[in-house]
Amino acid sequence: MTGMLESADTATARTSRLRPRGAPPMWLVVALTCAGQFLVVLDVSVVNVALPSMRTGLGLSEQGLQWVVNAYSIAFAGFMLLGGRAGDLYGRKRMFLVGLGLFTLASLAGGLAQADWQLLVARTVQGLGAAVLAPSTLTILTSSVPEGSARARAIGTWTAVGAGGGAAGGLVGGLLVEALSWRWVLLINVPVGAVVLCAALWFLVEGRAGDGRRLDLPGALLVTAGLGTLAYGISQTEAEGWTAPATVLPLLAGLALLALFLAVEARTAHPLMPLGLLRRRAVSAANVAMFLCGSAMFCMWFFMTLYAQNALGYSPLEAGLALVPSSLAVILGSKLAPRLMRTVSPRHVAVLGTLVAVAGFGWQSTMTPDGAYVTAIMIPGILMMLGAGLAATPLAALATSGAAPGEAGLVSGLVNTSRTMGGSLGLAVLSTLAAARTAGSTTPAALTEGYALAFRAGTVVLAVGVLLMWAWLPRVARER
Repeated sequence: MTGMLESADTATARTSRLRPRGAPPMWLVVALTCAGQFLVVLDVSVVNVALPSMRTGLGLSEQGLQWVVNAYSIAFAGFMLLGGRAGDLYGRKRMFLVGLGLFTLASLAGGLAQADWQLLVARTVQGLGAAVLAPSTLTILTSSVPEGSARARAIGTWTAVGAGGGAAGGLVGGLLVEALSWRWVLLINVPVGAVVLCAALWFLVEGRAGDGRRLDLPGALLVTAGLGTLAYGISQTEAEGWTAPATVLPLLAGLALLALFLAVEARTAHPLMPLGLLRRRAVSAANVAMFLCGSAMFCMWFFMTLYAQNALGYSPLEAGLALVPSSLAVILGSKLAPRLMRTVSPRHVAVLGTLVAVAGFGWQSTMTPDGAYVTAIMIPGILMMLGAGLAATPLAALATSGAAPGEAGLVSGLVNTSRTMGGSLGLAVLSTLAAARTAGSTTPAALTEGYALAFRAGTVVLAVGVLLMWAWLPRVARER
């Protein structure tokens, strides 16, 4: 890591000598940070449609197939706080370059993998690179754009692009697998990552806290181990159930490590996460709300894709195409949110968006095994994702508002961690509920009942989120 930091620093200095000093155009900063976020979120979902081909090509077992997805998400969630803090201490541009470089190289290694273990290692390194890259994208954005309506618009664009990356995963994966091979769901990151890396090296300006503090390594190791162990336990629930030792032990170990992390942070001179940060109403409330929203909304794509293929008989590509209106809706919601925030408070916009999502989830929970596309997928999908886009932007804006320069990366890391961990936990819980309802049956009717129960549970979670946001989110003035 040290060598990579020195290389990035040397390259940055060389670039500064080659071009005039000065801040790059705002649109370029937004474009580069959004491109980084798009790659990170896309890789959470793009491999799903390629899993059967990966299994055939590399002889993966059922457990190995599961870890193609889990290796990325666990490393991503587990190292997020470390990545955010490293950006504050070592430089946001430098961490952007290091994270994107790791991500791009790991994508190349995964696309060229000749054995299952090589693919799993590559996916883990991809997740590590994403954990370093993701907080830097939001931190560079918020530190480059003045607080107010301009920042709200920039965060709206960042949210829309990130959400679009997650939404486009199934469609992009289906096109690549059918036209080329499963390897291209990873290899496609290489040329895109190289272009963004060169542009970021040339145009982005370095920024950091500059207070000379060192990285809190004990805290970083504890929180990473705690979140990673907890995420591993969550990932085991689908296969082992909630009461099996393979699930209970890592869950308890993860919670114990996180408790030890909090104890260490309360006593260290330069903590990775100052606990006083969580006493700020905007930070704590927005992150809890982000966790709850993520736990339901992240699962929408998973269950909608399964419903379209397993109950309605769509092909993977057809399922991806069926969700295009939902993808457009989340982008529309993310772009509409900053406009609404000019007339009403971010709190009201977040509540409104979540209520729209509640309506969509409630509608989707009435699905039938012979539903028509317009009423069974398109309209409820649009409502769910329009609400997701409307809610995410004000929550991210509230969570990062007022952050000190030395804490911007940490706050950005918290936002991404809350959403990612919420999604992992929500998917595990809702998958368990759906599997319990189907009781092993694979008929379209039984599967539909399981998916419908998952959406009913998601409706309840989001309704609780609405009450929490209304009571807890700060009543700040509207954006100007």
